[in-house]
Amino acid sequence: MTTPTRPGPTTRARIREISGNVARDRRDDLATEEPMEIRLMGADGAHKTLAITMRTPGHDFELATGFLNGEGIGGIAAIAYCTDDDVEPEARYNVVTVHLRGRIPELPSLDRHFMTSSACGVCGSASLDALRDRCSPLPADPLRLTPQTLYGMPSALRKAQGVFGKTGGLHAAGLFTAEGELLAAREDVGRHNAVDKLVGWAAMQGRLPLRGHVLMVSGRASYEIMQKALAAGIPAVCAVSAPSSLAVDLAREFGMTLVGFLREERCNVYAGAERIVE
Repeated sequence: MTTPTRPGPTTRARIREISGNVARDRRDDLATEEPMEIRLMGADGAHKTLAITMRTPGHDFELATGFLNGEGIGGIAAIAYCTDDDVEPEARYNVVTVHLRGRIPELPSLDRHFMTSSACGVCGSASLDALRDRCSPLPADPLRLTPQTLYGMPSALRKAQGVFGKTGGLHAAGLFTAEGELLAAREDVGRHNAVDKLVGWAAMQGRLPLRGHVLMVSGRASYEIMQKALAAGIPAVCAVSAPSSLAVDLAREFGMTLVGFLREERCNVYAGAERIVE
């Protein structure tokens, strides 16, 4: 029996490079994009598919853990790659089973078996009204950030993007302290997956909630990224690009700081400006 090959974060490809009037064939590294199915197994033996997401392989258990945290599902007993009979051997590293300590909770998201793309995340998976039912505004915290601390975050995150350096095709999320120290960074073709991996890392380290920390993302700040940060207890989110209108609404309602266009010693503060001090 052939042992299934575990996919890696990069894939080699033959390409033709054209520069001016000169063409040459060479190898190139591509960011790997493959599906990952997240299955839930209850303590009573019940099982259900929660989601299928397109992701870059690597830190898969963190991805599943972070995704569940964002959906309000806890009580994880164990996580493993699936070896069920309905999964072909070559696909087993693309199916993760999360074993829960209790029963599978009754949540609307569990009835959708939704497909999430690497580009947009779980589009429309929740609204502000639904979020109010399970999340409260963040408690007051002593987090204060100076502009100089913020200005150092994009370059620190970029230096931690090893796979991006090879492929140029990945988003990143980094977790920073109030002093600007990068604690951990994760990469993925999907910006929301990078955040899930980072939150999953923190959850598996017993660090949640992440009060007093800052989330930095390499792209734009969407509603879903803000929702995931809120579920993890992160009071401040910074993005290299723009936020969406719903992301700003969420930040203002739930007491979060939201910084956009953070680059080259400038930024816009869209919510929670009281945390930014000279």
